[in-house]
Amino acid sequence: MPRSHLNAVLRSCLQPAHRRIAGLLPPTARRRYLYLAGHRQLPRLRHPQTFSEKVNWRILRDRRPELAWTCDKLAMKDHAHRLREAAGVAVPETLWSGADLGAVAGRAFDRAWVLKPNHRSGLVQFGAAGQAVDASTVAATRDWLRDDQGVLLGEWAYSSARKLLLVEEAIGGGEPLDDYKFFVFDGKVAAVQVDRGRSTSDHVRNYYTADWEPLPVQKTVPSGSPTAAPANLPAMLHAAQVLARDVDFMRVDLYSSGGTIWFGELTPYPGGGVTRFEPAAFDAWLGSRWSLPTLSR
Repeated sequence: MPRSHLNAVLRSCLQPAHRRIAGLLPPTARRRYLYLAGHRQLPRLRHPQTFSEKVNWRILRDRRPELAWTCDKLAMKDHAHRLREAAGVAVPETLWSGADLGAVAGRAFDRAWVLKPNHRSGLVQFGAAGQAVDASTVAATRDWLRDDQGVLLGEWAYSSARKLLLVEEAIGGGEPLDDYKFFVFDGKVAAVQVDRGRSTSDHVRNYYTADWEPLPVQKTVPSGSPTAAPANLPAMLHAAQVLARDVDFMRVDLYSSGGTIWFGELTPYPGGGVTRFEPAAFDAWLGSRWSLPTLSR
């Protein structure tokens, strides 16, 4: 088994245990524990230097109002909708939202759809056009509102997100699309992460500069062969920079389908700051692009 794949398997097996233990610790000790589990060394939280250390610093210390809404998916979409003309993006239509999925049990939507929790990441259910929300879907998602990511991992902005479920139209009709993730610092893109084949066994992840120079970086999943820049890369860079222009750092996730740039989501805490970049030099380089704000006491 390749070492990178073995590491991914071990990480997926150990993560629930790490989270349970971390949940018993006070916030700073919790972040140190999770960072140590992922990076195999302790973070510098008083004077963070790397990108991952700065993500952890933000989780522990940054409580500014401009971040409070950034883990609420419906609020993110409202933000993107307000800026859609300036950014040149389309925003997926919300077909339903609420706290009880049973309210739409048996309902079929007229287009391919995606079901997500509004206040958590990493959970998703897909449905085809005309496919109803059935009893098995209701049962499979029953616990989605019970787990509070803000409390468990200490990611503060999640604690401000409304505990709801939402069904939105699937971008591209549900066809697999490349997922473009733009790391934006003070309104300027420094790097782009591209995920291909997500939710499949062929999932690969590559990194590029804003000029689309491939970067020899790997994180949690294997790298694939470099691909050509999307034809609308300049427009995507512009969209990401508009959507993140008022904050020191934000990752902006976008999709491209049929020449249209679609808004995905905003991510203030990529990987929770606990998943490791290889080589570590990239973590340091990315961290050098991030000027942390001066916070009032």
